[in-house]
Amino acid sequence: MSSKLKGNAVVGQSGGPTGVINQSLVGVIEEVCEQDCIQDLFGAIHGVRGIVNEDFVDLKKISRHDLEDIANTPSAALGSTRDKPNQEYCHRIFEIFQKNNVRYFFYIGGNDSASTAHIVNTLAQAANYELKVFHIPKTIDNDLLVTDHCPGFGTAATFVANAVIGDDLDNRALKGIKIDIIMGRHAGFLTASAMLARRREDDGPHLIYVPERPVSMEQFSSDVEEVYSRLGRCLVVVSEGIADVDHEPWAKKIQEKVEADAHGNVQLSGSGALADFLTASLKQRMPTTRMRADTFGYLQRSFPGLISPVDAYEARYCGRMAVYYASGPNTAGSVCLQRFGKGDRYRTETFVTTLASVAARTKSLAAEYIHEKGNNITEEFHEYVSPLVGRLPEVGYIKR
Repeated sequence: MSSKLKGNAVVGQSGGPTGVINQSLVGVIEEVCEQDCIQDLFGAIHGVRGIVNEDFVDLKKISRHDLEDIANTPSAALGSTRDKPNQEYCHRIFEIFQKNNVRYFFYIGGNDSASTAHIVNTLAQAANYELKVFHIPKTIDNDLLVTDHCPGFGTAATFVANAVIGDDLDNRALKGIKIDIIMGRHAGFLTASAMLARRREDDGPHLIYVPERPVSMEQFSSDVEEVYSRLGRCLVVVSEGIADVDHEPWAKKIQEKVEADAHGNVQLSGSGALADFLTASLKQRMPTTRMRADTFGYLQRSFPGLISPVDAYEARYCGRMAVYYASGPNTAGSVCLQRFGKGDRYRTETFVTTLASVAARTKSLAAEYIHEKGNNITEEFHEYVSPLVGRLPEVGYIKR
């Protein structure tokens, strides 16, 4: 295959929006404009659905000023999709690409998006059609394999840390038990990020539960009671995907009618059922204690004003590098981030891994980041996550 394959390109966005997914999109646009091997750049409206419907926008016509505004805006500027393409669906995509002389396909999304890219790439190879397919990572869950971390995670972690700082102050003023439900179906990275809210020894969150460690309601209630008896209050952070000791998610157990999306995932973030269940369970053991709960839900994905500068830079960097790799000898792959240095010396570089190594698989929070009791996060995780998060607010206290 020629390293300077000439033709048009398509870029799309897929899955849950993030605070910096548009940075990756703008990165693609910027780099495409510098590569003379790519002629037109079509933006697919609502991802693969826009491709099969031939619903495209000419991205090269967007002004420099508008591109910067788009880059700094959360959510998905092209619109997203939850469609899970099968072979037949991807074959239709392939037909549209042939019809429009598309030789480059860039898909920004998570592991399901990598799966779509992998199927399309396989079909192109089988038909001996020259097509370069690149997946650009995106997910607030931070659960993609191979890459050190995912664009979108740092900004969502910044939101969680800020929200929990505020919630801890609220819990200090009106003491009681407070439970916050945070996104994380199978991986606890985002929930674990709440540990950044701790500044003083008695700062919350006092307990953190992630999907990687099952917990019984008996143990959960006992943990909360212990903290409350010691501090007179307790702020608890819980992943939406926490499971019982039989590894069945608690959210699934308590829903009479379980709603699932096209990927077979049970709806967790759009319901306050888990928060209600946990507070009701605690109320049985501590009937006179003040209890409150919040489900952060979709606020974590597209909240403006709390975007991590590091996350924004890396997201655009991944978008640009996807095009750069595609314009060279690489034929397909997923862009990954590799970390170097710690603290102020933190930096990243990109590399390419195969689509198959990322497609339809997820990464879990490492055991070294989870406290041996399963109800907290270790300091090792602080070292991992802190470079990815923006500046957190300083808060004052009156000594008592």
